Amino acid sequence: MNAKSPFKIFIVEDDPWYGQLLKYHLSLNPDYEVSLLTTGKDCLDQLSQKPDVVCIDYNLPDTTGDKLLTNLKSVCATLPVVVISGQEEIAVALNLLKLGAAEYIVKDEHTKDMLWNTVRQLRENATLRRELTELTALVETKFSFEKNIIGESPALKKTFALMQKAASTLINVSITGETGTGKEVVAKSIHFNSDRKKKPFVTVNMAAIPADLLESELFGHERGAFTGAVAQRIGKFEEANGGTIFLDEVADLDLNLQAKLLRVLQEREVVRVGGNQRVKLDVRVITATHKHLGEQVKQKQFREDLYYRVLGLPIELPPLRERGQDILLLAQHFVNEFAAINKIKSPQLRPEAKEKLMHYNYPGNVRELKAVVDLACVMGNGAEVTAHDICFSPAQADQEFTVLEKTMQQYSCDIIAFYLKKYNNNVVLVANKLDIGKSTIYNLLKRNEISLS
Repeated sequence: MNAKSPFKIFIVEDDPWYGQLLKYHLSLNPDYEVSLLTTGKDCLDQLSQKPDVVCIDYNLPDTTGDKLLTNLKSVCATLPVVVISGQEEIAVALNLLKLGAAEYIVKDEHTKDMLWNTVRQLRENATLRRELTELTALVETKFSFEKNIIGESPALKKTFALMQKAASTLINVSITGETGTGKEVVAKSIHFNSDRKKKPFVTVNMAAIPADLLESELFGHERGAFTGAVAQRIGKFEEANGGTIFLDEVADLDLNLQAKLLRVLQEREVVRVGGNQRVKLDVRVITATHKHLGEQVKQKQFREDLYYRVLGLPIELPPLRERGQDILLLAQHFVNEFAAINKIKSPQLRPEAKEKLMHYNYPGNVRELKAVVDLACVMGNGAEVTAHDICFSPAQADQEFTVLEKTMQQYSCDIIAFYLKKYNNNVVLVANKLDIGKSTIYNLLKRNEISLS
């Protein structure tokens, strides 16, 4: 069954009048295709039509309900079979359910309504199973290494090799790299290519959560643990149980919470704030930071024992400036993506535009390249993107980043400020456009590093 095909139902009933009654009632749903059969042999012979549900009478001329049910299940173990019977013996019903019947319905004045509700529920279950299968396939495709992370440079191929090793084991992973290199994308790709892909992937950005709330966010709290704790809440570690937790910007964790995180990782259990119950954990930990953790340890900003606990398999992401022709592959990808989202034909990147893209340092890495390409597509004439359309500093369009001496943080603020002005201070829209968290924008506004126009 797919989203557009009819839902096929077999009714196996030797009483012509009763069979027609059930068929008529179910056929009131135009999405149902109902076939009426009179013997168990007819039913088995017609299974090549791949029915979605089979409804069988318990007493048929050539077989009994339990025998036909067993035969149907031997051909297709997942086929839902509903048994309709004039018998009300509990032992018969229990036996049929043990054999795999989806439902047992007694023949009385309510039969047709009960059958309608049962078939509806079975169809909804089938739809959910199909959607789950499709979603799983989509996720696996979306996060396949080569399809999700675009590039062919030697530096990136080394990263792919390490990601494959990480995905095939349960070792903790520490990802380092400059801002905008795609650390979360790599973490997701590792998770969704591992044996834990059907379990939760939970992200926590340490820098985006106030320090006084972070402990509760990570480990949960009991009711009454502090002012405002009106109900029990599980933390991110419990939420990720069985799957993967991604601790982004782990270097920003204060020393007090570092000690508590170390205990959780050592003991493989968590105690909610204000509670005593120990909750066992089975969680794979992936951390990321744009800082050099080894240097943080030397400066006494990061615990050495926690450093070795989270280090696991280290993966250092190359900056975009070291990935050569990957710049053009990514630029073309972002052009196509922009065109698809805005339902327009992909503009052509002119040779001089490609040349300009290749001769830039990209302090903001892949995230910055996307912002530059999106803006160029807007500024172009629709058919092509020229060198003139490419502006590396939206706030100062007549100057190159390579001329100005600014920090990467200042350039990031310029880009965010430009997008806020362009989209009428819509923080949610800008966060989605630039693939950053809303909290990043709010924190910059709070610190007066950017302002609303």
